[in-house]
Amino acid sequence: MRKLNLLDEHEVQQAYAQYIRLRRKQLKLSREALAERSTVPMATLKKFELTGQISFRQLLLLWQSVDDLQRLYSLTLQQPPSIQLPTTIEEVLNNGF
Repeated sequence: MRKLNLLDEHEVQQAYAQYIRLRRKQLKLSREALAERSTVPMATLKKFELTGQISFRQLLLLWQSVDDLQRLYSLTLQQPPSIQLPTTIEEVLNNGF
């Protein structure tokens, strides 16, 4: 049985921002160079790297500038496992959630 994951959207946003920043540095791109390459304004890129906040469209523009967009797209092709969430505290305690 799968364990319950307690990630929230902010943690995921921060993880994507950290990944884009890491890839930018690996490619030896300044923020300005990545902004130009991706067409995402530099102020937006800076805000994203610091806060994780960005539009989905701009995230895709950044991603395709530093990585293979097919990798991100492939996540949508996998069938998510069906998960039976617990409905009582007893189910949580008995099933190890």
